[in-house]
Amino acid sequence: MELNQPTVVVDGDACPVKTEIARTARSFRVPVVMVSSYDHRLEPQEGVSVVQVDRSSQSVDLYIVNHIAKGDIVITQDFGLACIAIGKGAVVLSPRGEQYSDENIDYLMERRHESAKRRRAGGKTKGPKAMNHEDRERFQQKLTKVLSNLQEKHDI
Repeated sequence: MELNQPTVVVDGDACPVKTEIARTARSFRVPVVMVSSYDHRLEPQEGVSVVQVDRSSQSVDLYIVNHIAKGDIVITQDFGLACIAIGKGAVVLSPRGEQYSDENIDYLMERRHESAKRRRAGGKTKGPKAMNHEDRERFQQKLTKVLSNLQEKHDI
């Protein structure tokens, strides 16, 4: 990603708000990089480049971690990737508009660990509820706010 220019970097394999990301970032003239495995076909478009990586389970995450810089915006629903991106100084958002931060990531990681333990022991856990129109609006509002703040800070 470019120095002095924040980039929106998307964990693209299961991201339900790709259209909202592209539209919002384009309005701020901020580049977007969608990263996905070869199993998911993404098309580049104006302001959006696509990077496709190996199918292995962590290839997308490793690419993102190795290419983000302080001030970039990472969109992911993966708490592990979010934790590392926060440590590298990125702003991290979920596709539902939740901002991951030092204040909430430990709790989210602990909750993920407890759910995994429950599943290994034969228990069941609920997945996330389906995305709805309000979730998409909340995400777009949060991304707009983050990009506005960066624009004021860096005059992008």
